[in-house]
Amino acid sequence: MNVLKFGGSSVANPQNIEKVVQIIANASVNSPLIVVVSAFGKTTNKLIASAEQAAQNNTNYLENYQEVEQLHFEVIEKLVPDNQQEEVKTYITSLFKQLKTLLEGCLLLNEITSKTLATISGFGELLSSYIIASIASKLLDVVYKDSRELIITSNAFDKAQVDFQLTNANCKAYFDNNKHQVTLLPGFIARTKEGKSTTLGRGGSDYSAAIYAAAVNADELQIWTDVSGMYTANPHMVKQAFPIPHISYQEAMELSHFGAKVIYPPTIQPVLEKEIPIRIKNTFEPENVGTLISKITENGKPVKGISHIENITLLTLEGSGMVGVSGISKRLFETLSTHNINVVLITQASSEHSICVGIYDEDAEKAALKINEAFAFEIERHKIDPIIVEQGLAIIALVGDKMRNHQGLSGQMFSSLGKNNVNIRAIAQGASEKNISAVINSSDAKKALNTLHEQFFEEKVKQLNLFVTGVGNVGERFLAQIHQQKKYLKEQLKLNVRVVGISNSKQMVFDEGGISLKSWKEQLQNGEASSLERFFERTKALNLRNSVFIDNTANQKVSEIYEHYLANNIGVVTCNKIACASELDNYKKLKHISRKYSVPFLFETNVGAGLPIIDTLKNLIASGDRVHKIQAVLSGSLNFVFNNFNENTSFHDVVQQAQEQGYTEPDPKIDLSGVDVARKILILARESGYDLELSGIENNSFLPKKSLETTNNDDFYASLTEFEAQFQQLYKEAADKNCRLKYVAEFNDGKASVGLQHIPFDHPFYNLEGSDNIVLFFTDRYPVNPLQIKGAGAGAEVTASGIFADVIRIGNQ
Repeated sequence: MNVLKFGGSSVANPQNIEKVVQIIANASVNSPLIVVVSAFGKTTNKLIASAEQAAQNNTNYLENYQEVEQLHFEVIEKLVPDNQQEEVKTYITSLFKQLKTLLEGCLLLNEITSKTLATISGFGELLSSYIIASIASKLLDVVYKDSRELIITSNAFDKAQVDFQLTNANCKAYFDNNKHQVTLLPGFIARTKEGKSTTLGRGGSDYSAAIYAAAVNADELQIWTDVSGMYTANPHMVKQAFPIPHISYQEAMELSHFGAKVIYPPTIQPVLEKEIPIRIKNTFEPENVGTLISKITENGKPVKGISHIENITLLTLEGSGMVGVSGISKRLFETLSTHNINVVLITQASSEHSICVGIYDEDAEKAALKINEAFAFEIERHKIDPIIVEQGLAIIALVGDKMRNHQGLSGQMFSSLGKNNVNIRAIAQGASEKNISAVINSSDAKKALNTLHEQFFEEKVKQLNLFVTGVGNVGERFLAQIHQQKKYLKEQLKLNVRVVGISNSKQMVFDEGGISLKSWKEQLQNGEASSLERFFERTKALNLRNSVFIDNTANQKVSEIYEHYLANNIGVVTCNKIACASELDNYKKLKHISRKYSVPFLFETNVGAGLPIIDTLKNLIASGDRVHKIQAVLSGSLNFVFNNFNENTSFHDVVQQAQEQGYTEPDPKIDLSGVDVARKILILARESGYDLELSGIENNSFLPKKSLETTNNDDFYASLTEFEAQFQQLYKEAADKNCRLKYVAEFNDGKASVGLQHIPFDHPFYNLEGSDNIVLFFTDRYPVNPLQIKGAGAGAEVTASGIFADVIRIGNQ
């Protein structure tokens, strides 16, 4: 014989009930069945709400009642056979009359006792079970039985304790003589020896089914719900979670205790002693295998699941008067127990100076009051501090029978959480090592679950969540590269790169599941109005693991918000040079925040676009080398301009061509003035370990003063035409010496300068073509023949590839 239990979501409407009846019919072919059903979805909550409203003299108390009544009669009309409808409606009407009378009593008395509430809340199962039994009778040999005639409990009406001796005797007597193929019973409800209605508390219908399974020595207990088993984590919070095929009783109890709502811990107890297997099945996908719960499972991963509990309060009792004093713990837990306050987690300092307990938020106020009363004497004499109450917390837990045999699991757990800035408030681990629990902020629960699931269950595929600001030339190409390489990154580098937020100066769009890079332009066009502050707040609020802010702009205001991202454990990748070339104190502050929170701050494209200049320099310094001198051509735009400018071209046209091909900033004066090059040599000097300000760099600009003083691009280009003769003279002077014009940055002995130089044919810079950059590092290890890096140093495509490379660096950390 098998026992099948169907939850509220499985019987929430006529369509679902039809599925349930078909499942019962299929299962009854092979074995006699006991079928336990919950109330129709949300019915119990609505009945309790009606009772509470009535007790509060709220005249709207019948609204929920009427909704419940309407649903039940709708099911009868649609599914009960015509020849039974009158009989069923008569019986159900009588139940609703009893229910309405009880509610009216609550209204008249302006109160509701636990006995009355238990009676009212049990009506949902009485109604659903009778109706479903009538529906099933058209296909099956089914009999209806009221659970109150079989399950006997104590007088604690809302959380009654089962008298198993009487209950098992009742069940044996009934089922030994029952010849029907299917027996359908209501879950959740029972009665006292005196015949008064009681309920079995949270998860009561599951518990009812387990009681019957144990009483008749069932072959299997099946819990039918709306998910395909117990998952590795909550699938609503962790999209990569998957059903666990096989799990032990102990693992299931641990997971269910820590929030896995598929089953509740008491459910397992009656079948545990008799080793009756439990199978979790999906009503809406009955072909799925589901999860089997039994005594022993096959060898597998040491961690079977990750679970969590929300709405936790941490209570801390501490003080010097606790050290070496016996009985403190006893008094604390006696106080909580006396007032029916459930303790979810316990941890105590080895010094005996403090004890922490986790309880549910709903009990926090009462617990604090009662504990302070219990220790009033010690508090008054300052031996013990008043209880410390911390709310807004959650508990996450790793669960697995085999965890005790694997070293380093706790290290992996806390390391991965730490890298994502998840602060741990308390830790608890049982001696059996089947569970490692940690208390964290509720706001971090989703990020923590996803981080741990990635660490312990996924094929070491690291998910990066990108928030991209600036989708012009560079940004658009960056997104195109991400889209093109997405499959390669996942298969070869084990990186799942998702773009979660995109913004430009006008609009922004977010999608926690990942923005489609095929249609991001359309989505952005229909997005909300953007601002730097709102983009940051939305990014922060999503609180996703491995979050990275990408700045593809040249905007100073964007650079000023980096510290907020870094301080909230959101990495920053930028091609915007302004931050790293800002005041030395600000540059150092950003680097300090990055180190403090162990969050990446990468800006390889600040110098040389896609060339590995900064990364190479960092490696030199990290390995103990010391930089003495740097010579470089660092402006791809200026190199392009002077490589293409001659007596047959105009300076104006060449600069315009450089801008059209994406080699210059939107404001080309930034490049031609030398400011951009000065910023780059400043960044290299700082990364080499030297303290230098931008104002300390000598800038020998070749532009006329009038060009430098222009305020828009039109005036700037007009000035270039006006001074064409001066530019031609610069070219002629170099050509007469058989030299080429190059805009060179130099750093030597703590001083830096930038300016136009005549480069002779035998110099490494002479043959630098197109928009290429070149850097020469003279160091302790390279004193005469410098370390040389050369290649394309400008252009949207190579700059985007440099940003992409920084993202991959973060992924590989």
